[in-house]
Amino acid sequence: MALMDEADRDDHDGGEAAPRLPMLLQAVLSVGTDLELRATLQHIVESATELIGARYGALGVVDPERGRLTELFTSGLTDAERERIPHLPDGRSGLLGVLIEDPQPLRLDDLTADPRSGGMPEGHPAMHSFLGVPIRVHTEVFGNLYLTEKHDGPFTGRDQSMLRVLASQAGIAIGNARLYETVRQRERWIEGAAAVTTALLTGEPAADALMTVAERARLLADASAGVVLQPTEEGGMEIVAASTLDDPGDLVGTTIAPGSPVLEQLLGGEAVFVEDSATDPRMTTHVRSRFGPSMMLPLQSGGRLIGTLALPRRLGGRPYTAVERLLASQFASQAALALVLADAQHNREQLAVYEDRDRIARDLHDLVVQRLFATEMMLESTRRRAADTTADGAADTTAGGTADGAAGGDGAAGGDLDSPEDTTLLGRAVDELDSTIQEVRTAIFALQQPPADAPTTFRGRVLRETGGAAVLLGFQPSVHFTGAVDTLVEPAEADPLLAALRGALAAAHRRPGVSAIRVEVAATQEGPRLTVTDDGRPPTTVTWP
Repeated sequence: MALMDEADRDDHDGGEAAPRLPMLLQAVLSVGTDLELRATLQHIVESATELIGARYGALGVVDPERGRLTELFTSGLTDAERERIPHLPDGRSGLLGVLIEDPQPLRLDDLTADPRSGGMPEGHPAMHSFLGVPIRVHTEVFGNLYLTEKHDGPFTGRDQSMLRVLASQAGIAIGNARLYETVRQRERWIEGAAAVTTALLTGEPAADALMTVAERARLLADASAGVVLQPTEEGGMEIVAASTLDDPGDLVGTTIAPGSPVLEQLLGGEAVFVEDSATDPRMTTHVRSRFGPSMMLPLQSGGRLIGTLALPRRLGGRPYTAVERLLASQFASQAALALVLADAQHNREQLAVYEDRDRIARDLHDLVVQRLFATEMMLESTRRRAADTTADGAADTTAGGTADGAAGGDGAAGGDLDSPEDTTLLGRAVDELDSTIQEVRTAIFALQQPPADAPTTFRGRVLRETGGAAVLLGFQPSVHFTGAVDTLVEPAEADPLLAALRGALAAAHRRPGVSAIRVEVAATQEGPRLTVTDDGRPPTTVTWP
């Protein structure tokens, strides 16, 4: 075993330095040709392996927060060798861990004889000679280059020097690629946030808006799933929207119980970052075993917590970087603001609808109903006068007999003008106007109800039943109320009456030839009464009780 520093050189290395200089220059020039980070890293490890003449090479990306390798790019491993390795080393132990703790060049003739060696997974190829150097981007250690099994003997001081030159150039190339990758990531997240804001402000329903946020965030974060959780009445949080490549059915409805450590942070407006959802004791849901690294980001705006955006990656997936965490947190803040604005816009639109409906109802009441009622009163007065005139004419004819023919003729003429048929027609006109007034009043009440809310008054519940039956019947039943039904009908009486109404409407739907249904609800001193009449053949009338 031999451990040497950079200044330690073998005398016989000088002869081989000159032929390899062109190869070094070629490797230095080639590592900076690609701006895509992952392609750059793979190219670096392949160039280093070829330059030094090693059988195996690896480039480990170091996470300074965790003190471990987050990714390992390899060269020289065959497909069969890869399949025999259950997982690649993570740098928590062994010589890879030594380089992470002390980022200095390390050269060994036989790594198996070094007491610090270890941590190789089962099925890993046998290795002896070892050379490792750190890769620095500016002053930060980005990762380490590892080479093993040189073809023509142990690694030399010249190999170490050349690898350090390549690592130095690789640091510059990685810095450029990382900068380019960060810019591209920011661009994608900004575009995604803008797309979400645009989609939410187009008036999507609340459920669709949450799904839009979950779907877009999942794609941007390269996550296995994107879910949105909202607070429950019990103090927990429930998944209300989920976007995943698999069936999201088992995700929606999953609840984080009150008192969970994760929930405490989320309700306090803090983001939660999890390295492995399957093993983290803070994760308590039954679906956690499916996922690995995860971000849970509060959706809050102006101190108001709307919910939580969770972005878990698959089990064993790549951990989130600091840049990804920052961009996802900014996206969550933007999405929360868009949700608040969309909700405010929806409320404004709903308020405008309510105001318009209230105006229509007011106009119907002030103009139409009052005029109809005045017309009804005039017709009723005319009908009574006609009836009185007919009665007086009949009395005069009886008293005068036939003594005065001319008077009798006049009486007969008066009888023709005020005949019983005219009186009957006037009565029918009054009844029709009264029915029309009842219909308009029912329409006014319906306009005053919120369109999406369940009715709380008895009158509203009756209208909801008839409105629902209209879908099956193909026409809207007419509804008439008599008396203060909302005040006089007790809750204990309302449910049986509504059940009878549903049964009568269902029976009318089954009868042939029904094209009109009249529903009458009356509040009397004896209790509420229901009458349902249709125009079937024969016509049918149902009364309750």
